[in-house]
Amino acid sequence: MSDTFEQAKTFFLQGLHHYQQGRFEQAQTQFEASLALLPGRPSTLANLGACRVQLGRHDEAVALLDEALAQEPGDAGAWGHRATALAELGRLEQALDSVDRSLALEPRSGRGWGLRGNLLKDLGRPDEAIAAFEQAVALGHEVDLHRYFLAGLRGQAAAPAPPRAYVELLFDGYADGFDQHLVRRLGYRAPEVLAQPLRAAGGGAVDSALDLGCGTGLCAPLLRPLARRLTGVDLSAGMLARARTLGLYDELVQADLAEHLQATGARHDLVVAADVFVYVGALGAVFAGAARVLRPGGVFAFSVEEATGGAELELRPSLRYAHAEGGLRRLAATHGFEVMRALRQPIRHEQGHPIAGLYLWLTKG
Repeated sequence: MSDTFEQAKTFFLQGLHHYQQGRFEQAQTQFEASLALLPGRPSTLANLGACRVQLGRHDEAVALLDEALAQEPGDAGAWGHRATALAELGRLEQALDSVDRSLALEPRSGRGWGLRGNLLKDLGRPDEAIAAFEQAVALGHEVDLHRYFLAGLRGQAAAPAPPRAYVELLFDGYADGFDQHLVRRLGYRAPEVLAQPLRAAGGGAVDSALDLGCGTGLCAPLLRPLARRLTGVDLSAGMLARARTLGLYDELVQADLAEHLQATGARHDLVVAADVFVYVGALGAVFAGAARVLRPGGVFAFSVEEATGGAELELRPSLRYAHAEGGLRRLAATHGFEVMRALRQPIRHEQGHPIAGLYLWLTKG
């Protein structure tokens, strides 16, 4: 029995080491080996459940964590992992109950308060979400991210930019279902709307086009006939992997949009950004970069959610930015662009309601 216990302990400690290094498959293997020797041990069940959360096996994670918590209901970490798994399964009320149990045991968990805020935000309880995010900030947990969330919930005009890691992680996780969700469920037509006047203008294909924030490549089938060379840029590796499968881009680059525009040596005749600036915020650096990479007479075409509340830029509770036409026209003039066309048309639907959109086509003087 002693040898069995020591071997199980060795597997368990190796599992912890792999988990702490982010090697979740290896950690899972070690915890499974430990459980095979000592079945039902709550600490091992809880850690295996945490691995399953990280590996996206959320139903299995909940079952393991339930078994662990039945024996050790005072394990704050297990309640927290259970909350995460339930949230991923869309069981938000149950997830909120779990995170509240975790916080009752460990009230200074910044991660717990952040998760509570996200759950309350998704449940349509903004005032409670604000209080939770304030607690996360006070505890020093992911301060920039939670200040960004607070700005959105409060509707701040001078809102901060989203942390880059947040945007990258968000879209990496969204990549697999992105096209279906955006086009079929939200009625998204920005690529088609932006491309239609470019097709109608005729004149044949230009030498080079740049698809800013290309995502999974929704614009590619529309831009490919318009350019002899097509480059896509996106921050998300997951999105770029999906775009690569289309075989329509000559080059795909993982980079921040403004940084790419300032650093690249390439020059283009067309720059398109479809439903991208809702995740960027302030656009001064992007306009400067677009002016830098466009050849004289080149076209800069993009869509935004339109801000109509008086501010040039606002971060909405949806955590998307809206831009006012007046501010965009001022940016265009500052950076040497002329507005050749503007169109107001819904950019998507949200909870059955159209979201006001603004489409602009600029030319470089």
